[in-house]
Amino acid sequence: MQQLTFVQKLAVAVIPVLFAITLHEVAHGWVARRFGDRTAEMLGRLTINPIKHIDPLGTIIVPALSLMLGNFLFGWAKPVPVSVRNMRNPRRDMIFVAAAGPAANLIMAVMWALLARVVVVAGLQGGVAVFLLGMAQIGVLINVILAVFNMFPLPPLDGGRVLAGLLPPAQAARLESLERYGLVIIIALLFTGVLWRILGPVMSFVNDLVLSVAGF
Repeated sequence: MQQLTFVQKLAVAVIPVLFAITLHEVAHGWVARRFGDRTAEMLGRLTINPIKHIDPLGTIIVPALSLMLGNFLFGWAKPVPVSVRNMRNPRRDMIFVAAAGPAANLIMAVMWALLARVVVVAGLQGGVAVFLLGMAQIGVLINVILAVFNMFPLPPLDGGRVLAGLLPPAQAARLESLERYGLVIIIALLFTGVLWRILGPVMSFVNDLVLSVAGF
């Protein structure tokens, strides 16, 4: 993406970023509905219409600033509401509901990588190729970041909810008690750089795996 200006980066980033954060949330709501919770559906959140999922800060401002300040890309959408009380087996079902978002991101990352593969194999040239490859590159990047970041095993992140569902009830309760401090802990880890030192190698591995699946 270094050959593109900031405005061009922003233009090619809009579609992959909106899809990444929107379908991440829709996946949570869709799987929750499969397990008996129709909360997201009743609130109109089981839609790919990004307007229903946009968080002004996380969907617009943060991604734009991250692109402006460098090649790092990050963002989020409004969380889809989930009521565990409506699920048939809350502890088990929440594992799948929580994992659905990162799983959707991994699928999208592979699809964007496959788009890049098609562009390369087809031998496309010029502005169209640059635009499509730019979208594909950002699509892989944002989806890998969201998948790996959200699986960090600390509530309220998806990974924390998955881990809570796998732990015995007593240990799960202790982990869930950290949720009130979770956001503060995550922000502290972000600003100190500790989180990226932990997740960076995992993101690199997942990124390479996605590209290998697409034939790169």
